[in-house]
Amino acid sequence: MSDAPTRSDDGGSDRQPIWTRPARGSRGPAPAHSRDAIVAAAIALADEDGLAAVSMRAVATALGTGAGSLYRYLSSRDDLLDLMTDRVVGELRPYPRAEGDWLDGMLLLARRQLALHRRHPWLIDVIHRPSGIGPESLAWFDNCLRILEPVGCAVTAKFEAIAMVTGVVSLFARSEATAGSITFAGADLAAYPHLVAAFSQPSPPAPRTDLFERALRSLLTGLLLAESAG
Repeated sequence: MSDAPTRSDDGGSDRQPIWTRPARGSRGPAPAHSRDAIVAAAIALADEDGLAAVSMRAVATALGTGAGSLYRYLSSRDDLLDLMTDRVVGELRPYPRAEGDWLDGMLLLARRQLALHRRHPWLIDVIHRPSGIGPESLAWFDNCLRILEPVGCAVTAKFEAIAMVTGVVSLFARSEATAGSITFAGADLAAYPHLVAAFSQPSPPAPRTDLFERALRSLLTGLLLAESAG
């Protein structure tokens, strides 16, 4: 929700992606702040108090200015959310080198994505906004394709795999954010024979890798190697 209607200093610029617009309007006095400073202040607010705390007025207060002055740099809160998203995606750099196994490279990127969500829990609520695909997000997609270059399958399958990896990362990030796990403690399982049988089995040895890695290895090999073999 924006604090003010979308508007622009230069007619029609609000219809353009934020990435293609000047960093500030051409009218008015010399700028007291920068778009980068505004985005940094917004990220700090979101990290501390969640995305709901990020309004144009709150960001302006953090910068010691009035909310109206921010509209010389941005047209709306949506612009701000897009810039915040792309800024933190830049934290995924530096990207893995091209050498080595492609699957290990994708797993490394996925673990960095998960760590990014842990540092910025609000990201999960904005990462899928189509308007938020800016320069850093494009660089991330480009590097995923670079890592997957040795895989001999259709590029559509690669884009599907990248999307699924992001989905798995989001799933794990969301489950961590909601804390707690399913438990059957105290439940009467007498009427559920398959559950009784399952809990009667001896505990297997602990797997060598965690669920996150196992899920992604199975997903990527299933999607990409089966496609290339076909």
